[in-house]
Amino acid sequence: MKTELKAKFLQHILRKKKEDEGFTLIELLVVIIIIGILSAIALPSFLNQANKAKQSEARTYVGSMNRAQQAFYAENGEFAGSTAADFGKLGLGVKTDTTNYQYKITEGGAGGTLVTNRALPQKNAIKAYVGGVIQSNIAATSEATTLSVLCEAVSAKGTTGAAAGTEALTPAGPECPGGATSTTYKRL
Repeated sequence: MKTELKAKFLQHILRKKKEDEGFTLIELLVVIIIIGILSAIALPSFLNQANKAKQSEARTYVGSMNRAQQAFYAENGEFAGSTAADFGKLGLGVKTDTTNYQYKITEGGAGGTLVTNRALPQKNAIKAYVGGVIQSNIAATSEATTLSVLCEAVSAKGTTGAAAGTEALTPAGPECPGGATSTTYKRL
């Protein structure tokens, strides 16, 4: 081969190698923009899932408090009271204060015919929960039974129109605070 041809061939190979070395600035910017868009879409969804997990704690605990109150009523003929000692009588092994919620019992109704169990959020962006158990006498058999309800706040704490979590059930029946027309809580 002629030396001139060899030199041109080597120059061609070296030039080709330099062109294939890396990414251009535009390629890098496009990738960064795509990652930014995907993270902007995914981040709120991820944060919402974290709040749902925190709320499932309250749903589970208030539901357990309702069932424990029903069992306590069946054994003792009355509901457990609102003191810390009475909370312990339910035998749930649940703390009254957790990182996300504070749990409270409120007695109500004439002669202790109902009890309200509440989960009050301690952080913003999570919802309050109210549960309750009410004594219900069946007229035909004069047996005392209990009915329960579990209600979730429509708005999370820290948002406009959020429930304060201080609402209690009324003796009218196992309904969410405010009755059927309530926009504060929804029945689960």
